[in-house]
Amino acid sequence: MTIIAVFNQKGGVGKTTTALNLLAGIARGGERPLGIDLDPQGHLSQMFGVIAKKAEDSMFGYFAYRLPLDEIARITRSGVLLCPAHPDLARLDSLLGKGVRVVTQLRHSLHRPEAVPGPVVIDCGALLNVASLNAVFAADLIVVPVSSDFLSLDAAQRVEGALNALEPVFKRRLARRYVLTRYAADRTMCKVVAERIVATLRREEVCATRIRESVELAESPTVALDVFRHAPDSNGAQDYQALVDELSGAGLAR
Repeated sequence: MTIIAVFNQKGGVGKTTTALNLLAGIARGGERPLGIDLDPQGHLSQMFGVIAKKAEDSMFGYFAYRLPLDEIARITRSGVLLCPAHPDLARLDSLLGKGVRVVTQLRHSLHRPEAVPGPVVIDCGALLNVASLNAVFAADLIVVPVSSDFLSLDAAQRVEGALNALEPVFKRRLARRYVLTRYAADRTMCKVVAERIVATLRREEVCATRIRESVELAESPTVALDVFRHAPDSNGAQDYQALVDELSGAGLAR
């Protein structure tokens, strides 16, 4: 079982779209992945059509009331199990604090013998708070979507700094992959950003796959479908399948 956390401290970079389509792409390979939505905005939950009307039916119930993940998880039309978010997740920091036991709760749950055997993909919010720290501490791999613009490149470097700052706690380098999104090969800015991200970060930690701009990819969340169900022949579907294959080939999405 691989646990992937999709994280970036900047909004609008394709973070939730990446989580959605990683889950759907893994499910297309015959596995039953578990999605965990830790963003209080709940966009991943909305895209999958799973809405928790009560806080206790969401990941807030898991953290605040210690409800088991399998009681919260719901099956989706994409064949993915999803533990949905709720706006009350924004209260976790004031409610629970950030002690070691608090930020490792999810890790312990996912590594229990009776935990789900398939891959796990966690969609984080944009803040490095108790919820996203749980994701980072639980993850075998952190996927960082980077929109192909200069502001997003700066944000990626801040994420790199934040992950590096956590490494003394882990006593190892946190596995990570940066993936360029909203990429257009004919746009000079995109080419420059692609060159700079390889020059400023570790080359082996930048995905070869680039997620191209795609109308169908942008449309799919509005109809609560992953891109494979919405437009299976689109560039977005091809690119996210390529990303799943790249991560699986490196043993990072199984």
